[in-house]
Amino acid sequence: MSDIRDEFTNTFSDPDPVRRAQIQMLKPLPKRFYKEVSIGRGEGDSFAILLDGRPVKTPAKQVLAVPTEGLAELLAAEWDAQVENIDPGIMPVTRLVNSALDGVAKDIRGVFEDILNFAGTDMLCYRADQPEGLVGRQQAQWDPILAWMSEAFGARFILAEGVIHQRQPQAAISAFAEALRAYATPLGLSAIHAMTTLTGSAVLPLAIAERRLSVDEAWALAHLDEDWQIEHWGTDDEAFQRRELRWRDMQAANAVLDSLRTA
Repeated sequence: MSDIRDEFTNTFSDPDPVRRAQIQMLKPLPKRFYKEVSIGRGEGDSFAILLDGRPVKTPAKQVLAVPTEGLAELLAAEWDAQVENIDPGIMPVTRLVNSALDGVAKDIRGVFEDILNFAGTDMLCYRADQPEGLVGRQQAQWDPILAWMSEAFGARFILAEGVIHQRQPQAAISAFAEALRAYATPLGLSAIHAMTTLTGSAVLPLAIAERRLSVDEAWALAHLDEDWQIEHWGTDDEAFQRRELRWRDMQAANAVLDSLRTA
């Protein structure tokens, strides 16, 4: 397993899905070396992924073990889906869990604060001043989510036009932080942080976690401006590919978050 683990380290950890695809293309994929994927008991009440009865290790040489059977099943399905070669590019859940176990677990406070920083400049708070159609669409689709944040958690965000930085009230950030603490575990924060960086919003992932939005609805809201541009000017293949890869990562993060609800 050591050689396989070393091969995967860079590909599993790079945050840019397009960059991961480029890395993957530059080196041959390792061959599938195992026949059976199963789930065993890890330390405590955790569930470990086994390949031919032996535990999978993270890049930092920790046992790949998670707190819920549902999440273990997601991981096992990714490993079992590999055919002749092992392709990290189609293993987003494994990549996210590796990041949680090897990185986030060692710096929970730092990741928590990074999500709060996103909340301080949340994309939902920055509005266009024209054209009228885009302004109206932002108001109609983004305002209800910010209203929900205010009503549910007391987090009242201030809106701004254009790209000029608008400092959010400390009371709003503190209220957001209180809501986020419900998910302050390595895996929970990893999933929310991944969705935050993919959407440019911390509010949208929290709305997903709280079941105010589905992942499809949040993704559409995150791309409201982009979709407006596509409607009027079209898109290109590279932009489409990047969005598709990011959407796959978004779905994986949502699946991880959802699988933790039984913990």
